[in-house]
Amino acid sequence: MDSTSLTHNPIPLLLRQLSIPASLGMLFNTLYNIVDTYYAGLISTEALAALSASSFLFFFVIGMAYGGTSALTALIGHAYGKQHFFLAGIIAKKGVALIIGVGMFFGLLGFYFASELLTWIGTEERYHALALSFIKVILLGSSLFFANFALNSVLVATGDTKSYRNTLIFGFFANIVLNPLFIYGWGFIPAMGIGGIAFSTVLVQAFGASYLLYKSLQTGLISFTCKEHFYPDMRIYKDLISQATPPGLNMLMMSFGSLIALHFVTLYGYQAVAGYGIGYRVEQLMLLPTLGISSAVLSLVSNNMGAGKFERVRQTLFYALTYGYTLSLMGMGILWISGKWLVAQFDPNVDVIAYGTTYIYVMLFLFCGYVTHFACVATLQGIKKPTMIFYIGFFRQILAPSIVYTLIVSYFELSFIWMWIGLGIIVYSSALALLYYTYRKVKAL
Repeated sequence: MDSTSLTHNPIPLLLRQLSIPASLGMLFNTLYNIVDTYYAGLISTEALAALSASSFLFFFVIGMAYGGTSALTALIGHAYGKQHFFLAGIIAKKGVALIIGVGMFFGLLGFYFASELLTWIGTEERYHALALSFIKVILLGSSLFFANFALNSVLVATGDTKSYRNTLIFGFFANIVLNPLFIYGWGFIPAMGIGGIAFSTVLVQAFGASYLLYKSLQTGLISFTCKEHFYPDMRIYKDLISQATPPGLNMLMMSFGSLIALHFVTLYGYQAVAGYGIGYRVEQLMLLPTLGISSAVLSLVSNNMGAGKFERVRQTLFYALTYGYTLSLMGMGILWISGKWLVAQFDPNVDVIAYGTTYIYVMLFLFCGYVTHFACVATLQGIKKPTMIFYIGFFRQILAPSIVYTLIVSYFELSFIWMWIGLGIIVYSSALALLYYTYRKVKAL
């Protein structure tokens, strides 16, 4: 999609054109994770708990990529909207190189401290070794995840949300074949157990990065004709880091918040951890359409800000919230009816099913709060005013949960459901504050 379309076509039409491919891709990404969950469940309940624990740890590592990639999309989008295509290309090349380098560094750092981190979050000895065998393989391939995120950020800035969708669809079907192949072995391929799930994931990421590189080369923003364009440039890095730091810290805090939640879930036992892991993936399945809207908002807001079309920025936020709330209500209804059945497909253990279902039945009422966060965060990134994202994120992910979970789980020793009721209060209070702040910022444009 060219920059003229992003700054002239009707906003509702563009939201649909950009968000539907992104949502479809994320659907297959969640289905991909569900395939992993299914095969881990076939190995054992302990393997399922190990996958849940190690996955949340890896989300903490890849949270490093989020701020950089969203900032890269915003900066490229601004230049693209102004028709400054050469500058957009310079930003793209240097940004992609930086993000991949960061991925390699934090992947190796996480690999070195993986065992200690798993112990810190409360991983039980009975599945600690399984979790470690999964996460170490994933962390060694972390640069491939970062490469996918970085290259996709270049494509999203140009209005292309279809290419990443294609990689996620391919990855889902490839994972169905590769998971049993590497878990159980075949011919010269040894049986790897839960490590095979990780190896399959890394291989799929390599395929995806190759395809996204090909598509990025077609945009002209990425090319290898001048290697100096990939060299560090402190002016661009300074702008990129200033835009990336608040959302990046927010994502890190989100990942850290997941680890905090997981730590308190472990106090209810490994069956609660398994149920939480299943419930989390099922919940994400229903949230996918709203996540697609977030990608569309960032692309539209950044391009129209660059073009100086501020009314279109305000329209983007309004329509994104309208569509997001509508989709959330639909997802709530579907999940209320099918939640228990979906959880039961992954583990027959009645306690695991009970924990997973309890989690889902509370979390589905939080969907509208999450939509508000997604749309407002993307808007603030697009207008290059991301500072408040950090403060809201710190409250929602670190400060409030630490206090609330400690009181509910450790002090009052309440049942599992109260953890998530407490989270609901946190999500909606922070969503209202963020919405008010974002409204004031876009109104002042």
